[in-house]
Amino acid sequence: MVVGDVTTGTDVLVVGAGPAGYVAAIRAGQLDLDVTLVEKDAYGGTCLNYGCIPSKALITATDVAHEARHAEEMGIHADPAIDLAGMVGWKDGVVEQLTSGVEKLCKANGVNLLEGTATFADENTVRVSHSGEGQGSESLEFEHAIVATGSRPIEIPGFDYGDDPVLNSRQALSLDSVPDSLVVVGAGYIGMELASVFAKLGTDVTVLEMLDSILPGYDDDLKRPVKKRAEELGVAFEFGYTASEWHETGDGIRVVAEPADATAADGGAAAEAEGEATLELDAEKVLVAVGREPVSDTLALEAAGVETDDRGFIETDSRARTNVEHIFAVGDVAGEPMLAHKGSAEGQVAAEVIAGEPAAIDHQAMPAVVFTDPEIATVGMTEREAEEAGFEPVVGEFPLRASGRALTMNESDGFVKVVAEESEGYVLGASIVAPEASELIAELGLAIELGATLEDVASTVHAHPTLSESVMEAAENALGHAIHTLNR
Repeated sequence: MVVGDVTTGTDVLVVGAGPAGYVAAIRAGQLDLDVTLVEKDAYGGTCLNYGCIPSKALITATDVAHEARHAEEMGIHADPAIDLAGMVGWKDGVVEQLTSGVEKLCKANGVNLLEGTATFADENTVRVSHSGEGQGSESLEFEHAIVATGSRPIEIPGFDYGDDPVLNSRQALSLDSVPDSLVVVGAGYIGMELASVFAKLGTDVTVLEMLDSILPGYDDDLKRPVKKRAEELGVAFEFGYTASEWHETGDGIRVVAEPADATAADGGAAAEAEGEATLELDAEKVLVAVGREPVSDTLALEAAGVETDDRGFIETDSRARTNVEHIFAVGDVAGEPMLAHKGSAEGQVAAEVIAGEPAAIDHQAMPAVVFTDPEIATVGMTEREAEEAGFEPVVGEFPLRASGRALTMNESDGFVKVVAEESEGYVLGASIVAPEASELIAELGLAIELGATLEDVASTVHAHPTLSESVMEAAENALGHAIHTLNR
């Protein structure tokens, strides 16, 4: 470790080792650039350490227990015991395997790893402060910089994550015992995923949401099966309220909520509670999952002349450049959609642009997934978006209740929907609510990327019995000759 004020140099400085930053660093190393990657916390960032990977590990584990406990219809009778500490330990092992792999990959591709907190001194220099007593700091000069500092959970007034019963998603994924009851503030993707996890663990869960439905921004037909399944798991919903405060009671806490009067974030009318009375919810803990905000305020960006918008996101062009030509921004800090795979794609583009390659960011086939039960996945345009873009769309849909494989999985809630341009049949978008929707959406993303048509998808022979047949059948339905569902 370097001690004192020493100045070194690098071709490419990457700040942040999450999925956007480490991918950018590795790609730059592959392109024979001298790369230095600065990380203050853990390689892999929020996604690998505290978000995507640990949450999906716990989703998988709780699904195993839930399915075993509710398989009487299949002739299986079981009552598995839940050892949450053991489950979290297994999750931590998965995380450790992946994060150590990131570090090894960076080193194997010639990336210089530097632990510390970077702040800009000017448009070509950062100061890196090393943690630990007596570790000091150093200056690092760069020709190009890639900012990939990610995002953090938004706090709401009165709910400090430092207070023991108040949890953010990171803390919720590291509990060593199952809470008897939990209030989840926010019905977005994080809130809904974790509400299902804890409901399957046996927790009494209530979701508090200021809007009038779950998962803002998603169409009602996608949300309906998810809400139905959550209610079947015992999750209760209180819409049209905002959490205002909490206080301790004799045997837990009480969350106080007020009727909401804010305009819906997804463009709808104001979401109002049915009554005007204050709502009080008793629980053991409260999980706040109202969204994430960019980590841009710790970088001293003004010293480098880099501009942000009023929410703190760094504005970039199609080549990931900021307003300062040699400084790039990728991942969550560069704005919506805040998706790990979007950040990784941007990181590769930034590295290739710096190396002189003709790369650019293309969001046309950018998938989005919600790992609820069942999963939701989308890519490309919805029917409404296609109409607004000037297309005459044709839509094909296949319900899972007509899928042999879905029925053998005891999973018949959901569908595959395909949107295409009518005259030539080019696939424009798709939406899926189904088990393994996260996997099924890739085929339709590839179809959009390659400019494939409905005929291309429909004429591709899919193995039977599989869920992927539903994609073929949806394309056939749009063409008017689906075999296993009625045509439109």
